[in-house]
Amino acid sequence: MLVHPDIDPVAFSIGPLAVRWYGLMYLAGFAAGWGLGVRRIDRGRAPINRAQFDDLLFLAVLGVILGGRLGYVLFYKSGHYAAHPLEILAVWQGGMSFHGGLLGVMLAMVFAARRHHVDYLRLMDFVAPLAPLGLAAGRLGNFINGELWGRVTDLPWGMVFRNAGDAPRHPSQLYQFALEGLMLFALLWWFSSKPRPRGQVSALFLIGYGVLRFIAEFAREPDAFLGYLALGLTMGQWLCLPMIAGGIALLAWSRR
Repeated sequence: MLVHPDIDPVAFSIGPLAVRWYGLMYLAGFAAGWGLGVRRIDRGRAPINRAQFDDLLFLAVLGVILGGRLGYVLFYKSGHYAAHPLEILAVWQGGMSFHGGLLGVMLAMVFAARRHHVDYLRLMDFVAPLAPLGLAAGRLGNFINGELWGRVTDLPWGMVFRNAGDAPRHPSQLYQFALEGLMLFALLWWFSSKPRPRGQVSALFLIGYGVLRFIAEFAREPDAFLGYLALGLTMGQWLCLPMIAGGIALLAWSRR
């Protein structure tokens, strides 16, 4: 049995400003996406140039933050925030949704495609392989914070998390780091390294993330305020199903 290292969520402070590890992980994720995007642009494998990419990255950051927060509000705690609407702005209290962030980025890229006169699906095919390392960084942030822990397990690598009782649990943040982060990145980077029909890289992202997150959720403890939903699935799993279906539909369309 392992014990989660009691890491201070605050990495360092500058006067009254506390810089948290989770925020640094977000920065690391965007930096990784920027570096990968620049590499593709320099090799002539992108539908945009460097100046357009800087603008696109700014829009993507807005999409992730606004979409992630609103997605959490709508998908996970709509009743609570309807009664306490001012708390929607309290992002420092936590509460972000990947699926909301994905929708936010997709909408932001609609604006970017029109602004720069770029085909939307070609743009999304360029963006998709840049995202998984950011997802991996986010899961590391969850692990450092000791949050979003897994279900109780008797496996030898089970870990006791603070505020989660004395029973060892799956370190599900690390499972998601490996699956949705590293594995999905390797798959998409390899697949997109050669020219593909329009929309196929985006379709693979939707299917790949949806399937891998669906699997990882079997080891992750569902949110206490939601528990298990219909068919014994979690909210995360239910939100992945339309992703998978949409990815399959897009893949079928792009193969025509």
